[in-house]
Amino acid sequence: MANKRDFYDILGIARNASDDDIKKAYRKLAMKYHPDRNPGSQEAEEKFKEAKEAYEMLSDPQKRAAYDQYGHAGVDPNMGGFGGGAQGFGGFADAFGDIFGDIFGGGARGGRGGPQVYRGADLRYSMEISLEEAAHGHETQIRVPSWSNCESCEGTGAEPGSKVETCSTCDGVGQVRVSQGFFSMQQTCHRCSGTGKYIPKPCRKCHGSGKIKSQKTLEVKIPAGIDDGMRIRSAGNGEPGVNGGPHGDLYVEVHIKPHPVFEREGDDLHCQMPISFVDAALGGEIEVPTLSGKASFEVPEGTQSGRTFRLRSKGIKSLRTALPGDLYIHVQVETPVKLTDAQKKILRDFEESLQSGGAKHNPQQKGWFDRVKDFFN
Repeated sequence: MANKRDFYDILGIARNASDDDIKKAYRKLAMKYHPDRNPGSQEAEEKFKEAKEAYEMLSDPQKRAAYDQYGHAGVDPNMGGFGGGAQGFGGFADAFGDIFGDIFGGGARGGRGGPQVYRGADLRYSMEISLEEAAHGHETQIRVPSWSNCESCEGTGAEPGSKVETCSTCDGVGQVRVSQGFFSMQQTCHRCSGTGKYIPKPCRKCHGSGKIKSQKTLEVKIPAGIDDGMRIRSAGNGEPGVNGGPHGDLYVEVHIKPHPVFEREGDDLHCQMPISFVDAALGGEIEVPTLSGKASFEVPEGTQSGRTFRLRSKGIKSLRTALPGDLYIHVQVETPVKLTDAQKKILRDFEESLQSGGAKHNPQQKGWFDRVKDFFN
């Protein structure tokens, strides 16, 4: 017991703090240290458990009174004090339910006097586009699921001629309270699933949901510069909520098809370009493709295979800064193949002329042989 911190210090509140102050302090700490927001952090997990225990004790009037009078001994079950964990404590369950919704973006909503309201589920749509469409932007249409009121039951969920009744288990509240000794916990009513209503004869067309699933067409604008794996959010085009809850969202996930010429790296483009032995040796102007047309650059005399040339602003316009990336041309000197006897003779004569000129024509070859000689010596 001596090692346990004061519950008020854990939550960072005064000893005369109100119930709302206690709840607000706990919510703040729970949001900060929740394990799902700090995966793999042992320290965050311990702080979350510590804040949870402090809230359990101080949010209950009887436990708080015992703690204020006797300290930790007053609430230690091993010393005759109040015990019990979060699973049986109604106040904690209510607070944690709110926090859970904040962390995971929606979920259950509603007060103690009415049915639970749930936000609709989000939908995901996977779209494949070309590199050109990603670079310049693209507008297209997609077909996604849609829900409308059932015409047969007019959205009530009840078979025509029958009525929707108030749930007798929860009296239309959508929640029931389960008691366990000193403690109680509020749960979603199992009979009506939190709606507060019971349908004796569900509509045969919509099976009691009141909604019919169909398809709708949406216009999607792909911004210029979008990269592979990015998502576009379309608010309110997900599944409908429960009990009047808001619709979820639609997320369009973009994937870019492989390109036959270019490879993308961020906002830059890379291109492997073969050039002839003659062009590499003598140099000259080379024409290359870009996503916006053709461009040319000067290959210097004596260009070696593997050399990279940079064409500024010939890449993809950045989605964030609107500044274009660059195009990198990686030159590959192509060795001639399928030579005729006459061509082979010309090359042998040419090789002899190179050798007679010494090492000045093949500086890389000479350097390599010198390194090999040093290695063996």
